[in-house]
Amino acid sequence: MKDLVLGFANQLTEAIDIGQNAKITKKSGIKNVIISGLGGSGIGGLLVFDWLRDELKLPFMVNKSYHLPNYANKNTLVLISSYSGNTEETVSVLNEAIQKGCIIFVITTGGKCKAIAEQNNLEHIIIPGGKSPRACIGYSIVQLLFILQYQKLISKKYLAKLKASIKLLNKEESKIQKEAKSIAERIYNKMPIVYSTDSYEATAIRWRQQINENGKQLCWHHAIPEMNHNEIVGWREHDNHLAVLFLHNEEEHIRNEHRMAINKKTISKYTETIIDVYSKGKSIIERSIYLIHLGDWISCFLADLRNVDPIEVHVIDELKKELSLMPYDASAK
Repeated sequence: MKDLVLGFANQLTEAIDIGQNAKITKKSGIKNVIISGLGGSGIGGLLVFDWLRDELKLPFMVNKSYHLPNYANKNTLVLISSYSGNTEETVSVLNEAIQKGCIIFVITTGGKCKAIAEQNNLEHIIIPGGKSPRACIGYSIVQLLFILQYQKLISKKYLAKLKASIKLLNKEESKIQKEAKSIAERIYNKMPIVYSTDSYEATAIRWRQQINENGKQLCWHHAIPEMNHNEIVGWREHDNHLAVLFLHNEEEHIRNEHRMAINKKTISKYTETIIDVYSKGKSIIERSIYLIHLGDWISCFLADLRNVDPIEVHVIDELKKELSLMPYDASAK
């Protein structure tokens, strides 16, 4: 896993090459966008939503279900993201999108999604396979951006920001690893809680997912300002088993910055481990990618400290095995 994390900048570079050489046709009549994917394939959609919410002028959602929302139709652009190509929820959505006559693009390494795309003459982009899906988000994120650009839904500005992110990671790599190791040592044997603002919630989710899968431990996250309307009330008892990480970024809403300071003051009454994490970069894409890389390294160092294999996901394999014994009914609700 460490080799895969170390190669993140190179993966982004390779992903740009794939996107620039992909055959992506401009479609007409698009009135809304749905990205469908789960786990390591689904987080890319959430990140793209955070990055583009101020640019996209069409309704946009990330779907993590077996079914599309009822409004999906021939004017809906459905972007299918499944690294393995066999994620059953995503395969179900792909088949439903075909039935509804949606405009479909598929991003995968192969599997059922590739086969269905070829059988139905759907446009698809094949990304490099044989790796852990959660370590390959760079491939899917970049393809999502290229597809949206080719549909004239976003500008090409993201490309320069991606390239700046690659340069930033290469420049800061040793510092990122050093900080990640220090943070991992501070939250080892504690329950990590990741707080961000709403603009970077997908980044916080990524931290949670990586700590779950690579570090093999529980973690939760929440976003400001929403958590100020519920979770903050739950901080009532002193518990040094909890470790809170605040993700800070430039150009946040000024009131959210103030909220974060107030939250830190409140929460510091109930746990001693509070860590401020600051991103680097000049855009939300750069800052988010920087934090993603930092979080990925933290999860790897946690795996070392816990003496666990960051790649194995036996419990997920067992769950899929159990599900395979149950007859699948695509029409079931």
